[in-house]
Amino acid sequence: MLTSLAFIFLVGLAMGAICQKLKLPRIIGMLVTGIVLGPYVLDLLDPSILGISADLRKMALIIILLKAGLSLDLADLKKAGRSAVMMAFVPASFEIVGYIVFAPMILGVSRVEAAVMGAVLGAVSPAVVVPRMVSLMEKKYGTTKAIPQMILAGASCDDIFVIVLFTTFLSMAQGGSAHVMDFVNIPISIVLGVLLGAVVGYALYLFFETVYARKHCVRNSMKVIIVLGFSFLLIAIEGWLEGKVSVSGLLAVVSMACVLKFKSTEFVSKRLSEKFGKLWLAAEVVLFVLVGAAVDIRYTLSAGLAAVLMIAVALVCRAVGVLLCVTGTQLSWKERIFCVIAYLPKATVQAAIGSVPLSAGLPCGKIILSVAVLAIIITAPIGAIGIDCSYKTLLEKN
Repeated sequence: MLTSLAFIFLVGLAMGAICQKLKLPRIIGMLVTGIVLGPYVLDLLDPSILGISADLRKMALIIILLKAGLSLDLADLKKAGRSAVMMAFVPASFEIVGYIVFAPMILGVSRVEAAVMGAVLGAVSPAVVVPRMVSLMEKKYGTTKAIPQMILAGASCDDIFVIVLFTTFLSMAQGGSAHVMDFVNIPISIVLGVLLGAVVGYALYLFFETVYARKHCVRNSMKVIIVLGFSFLLIAIEGWLEGKVSVSGLLAVVSMACVLKFKSTEFVSKRLSEKFGKLWLAAEVVLFVLVGAAVDIRYTLSAGLAAVLMIAVALVCRAVGVLLCVTGTQLSWKERIFCVIAYLPKATVQAAIGSVPLSAGLPCGKIILSVAVLAIIITAPIGAIGIDCSYKTLLEKN
């Protein structure tokens, strides 16, 4: 396991640095590292690491979401309002409809199988989008109109919506039926996640303030460990309540961080944000190398041009959905185009659920995994490069 960790950090960082020198996003080097070191190419990663890969990826995602929550200004988020809410489900819905309409013609699958495929491919990757939006907020690009905040909020909720649809469509493809409660659970999951996180965040604030009032000094480094511990607990609560009550653990983490920022002094929240930023340096490598390791490159060879065409058509549908979300806002056409670009990348959700239909024995499982793998390889780099290269041109600096 230690050898595998050494490979992940050293080769991942080296490849990231090479890509940075070539003016490419670091994550491309990390994804390539994972693909090459993973079980489908050189097979140099220990099975014990791959066995806990999903948990390690979630831990890394928690770190960047905590930094995002500590960077979010609730007043700025209110500016985005309607658009932020719509970004959580409208683009994904348009993309899923795109698959349902066009996949039977292009890939020869049934409507229900196309719906499963759309649900696998419909989520944006928070792992790619969130750190970039946090960076833009820190650099003050687009923050006057709350563009990074809107995209960050939407990307944090988008995967909840898509995963609920995925489980519903998967059940239908296996001969089951859709239930109204499956769809009712989406807003319930979001609301309960936000409330749970807010309560925990406020309780942590009171704890830190009480300890400080009694002349005990809790170092910011210790606060980071405590906040991380409670974040893991919030994710665990989501698992404990599964099948009883729907709660979004990831949204609870963001909500907790937002409340901590809102209640704490600016100095404390800024220091915590900086410390999570430093943790992200290591977490980013682990996340994207392991996402790469989950990609079965063999399936891209069998996917063919039809799969590439399907992904392109679906992304056009998604772009229409994004433009609909920002209709009636004060955003210029340049800023709207940036929103479209920022909502392109796919990685984490597709790596997590892309192989589920195949494991479930669906006849369409192989083609769904092929399209999912291809979507990661195409959209993660294009989205990351698009955001990194366009923000200075398309967004206004405050």
